[in-house]
Amino acid sequence: MNARTHAGGLSARVDAYDWPALDAALDARGYAILEGLLPREDCLTLAEMYDEPVHFRSRVHMAGHGFGRGEYRYFGYPLPHVVATLRTALYARLYAMANVWNGRLGVERRYPPLHEAFLRDCREVGQARPTPLLLRYGADDFNCLHQDVYGDLVFPLQAVVLLSEPGSDFGGGELVLSEQRPRQQSRAEVVPLRQGDAAVFAVRYRPARGARGDHRVNMRHGVSRVRNGRRHALGIIFHDAS
Repeated sequence: MNARTHAGGLSARVDAYDWPALDAALDARGYAILEGLLPREDCLTLAEMYDEPVHFRSRVHMAGHGFGRGEYRYFGYPLPHVVATLRTALYARLYAMANVWNGRLGVERRYPPLHEAFLRDCREVGQARPTPLLLRYGADDFNCLHQDVYGDLVFPLQAVVLLSEPGSDFGGGELVLSEQRPRQQSRAEVVPLRQGDAAVFAVRYRPARGARGDHRVNMRHGVSRVRNGRRHALGIIFHDAS
């Protein structure tokens, strides 16, 4: 299968999900799970790229920045076909929800239907560095709760695809989301993923309905301690970095 045919297959796979149900989950909980988004073969191919520096623009050791333990690498442009295709196809399904959220929160920004048009907006404000990344965790590694902002222009949703199989490749290392509602303590939720599953979730905040209308819920995400083995994941952020 050539790259273009494979890309078309991945786009069709994204389109085949029950997006009204996924949108409802995003609206209710701030995240949704796309089961089996990537086949095992694609997961393994992406994980193996980690040791090929030609694909990346930079490498980050989390401990040196107080982010946790483990490391990640940001892809450089041009992105690998799988990553570029997923980024474009997922954006096309998420921009409408992003616009709804901004409207409910009183935010003026509206996002165009095409991802390339949004990237042009990013470049106009000085955000031109690609943000998709590969993450690698070993035993006792973890990722502190955080938000992937990267600049003034932020798309309010992002995705992560688990490339390793829990229970055989690694133990522990669960995706953790936290939310802080006004005048309430933070609430954490563990998001169960298998190899090839993707989670779509809020980058920074989302609207939630209350007795007096919509209010802003602050969201953070991280990864719990990996107890054994090695965990790889693909992160897809839709805005670029300054």
